[in-house]
Amino acid sequence: MRTRVPILLLALAVTASGGIIETVRASFATGSDARAIQELRAYRTAHGSTPEYLEAFSWLARAELDSHNYAPAETFALEVHALSVEQLKKRTLDREPHLPIALGAAIEVEGSLLAAQGRRSEAVTYLQEQAKVFAATSIVTRIRKNLLLLTLEGKPAPALENVVIPKDRPVLLFFWAHWCPDCKAEIPILMRIRAEFAPKGLVFLAPTQKYGYVAGGVDAAPAIETAYIEQVRRSYYAGLIESPVAISETNFTRYGASTTPTLVLLDRAGIVRRYHPGAMTYAELREAVEGVIDARGAQKSAAQK
Repeated sequence: MRTRVPILLLALAVTASGGIIETVRASFATGSDARAIQELRAYRTAHGSTPEYLEAFSWLARAELDSHNYAPAETFALEVHALSVEQLKKRTLDREPHLPIALGAAIEVEGSLLAAQGRRSEAVTYLQEQAKVFAATSIVTRIRKNLLLLTLEGKPAPALENVVIPKDRPVLLFFWAHWCPDCKAEIPILMRIRAEFAPKGLVFLAPTQKYGYVAGGVDAAPAIETAYIEQVRRSYYAGLIESPVAISETNFTRYGASTTPTLVLLDRAGIVRRYHPGAMTYAELREAVEGVIDARGAQKSAAQK
């Protein structure tokens, strides 16, 4: 899964920071947690709690959460959160790319820990509070993603800006980004799903948004980026997305689409039946779509009896 930070820009930032983020992630990839901790301690001694350090440290919290080591995950997440808030006393959150990732990860881990320990209502309240605190920043979408993972399924779908969600039709929403390789990798799966289920009523909608840059992470004015998005659509998605797409940052915030792709499946009544940040396999997506399609058939059969 990819976050909304462009891969090229992140790589350049990692290089500039002396490689602590890259080093820590590489250590986790090889199972060397002890080495990651050692590298973090050495970096902090030499450079202090910089935004780069905090992003690297946030990976430690995430790794412990993924391993279901909840106590250390909570300890690390709380420390990253506290140190990030301390940084905010002398800088704005979105001044550079590392601090938003670190603080967003800390909030994500804290919310996930509460939910994983059966404290779902506390997790929802916590994430709602954090969304209010950081409403005017880039991490609000990530916070909403975690909130919606706990609350959206079974609820009416949020309205889309510049897009009309058809009534009495199942709908598959595909939130994508022009820079996202995982989105392009999902194309063959979505093509199969559309070919199989569009004749049965499935509607496919593909919202996207502007990020402020084009190929290579080059800064771009809105009009230039909009033209570039259309170029990407024609080059990669022409068989899937038939006409220029709705471009709206509001849609991504409403649906918490900080991860691309994000797939959202609505039933014929406009109720969210699947909310999935990240790619899905063909089997996973087909099962979900088939369930929504078959629900109408089951309703008809019941009515005829």
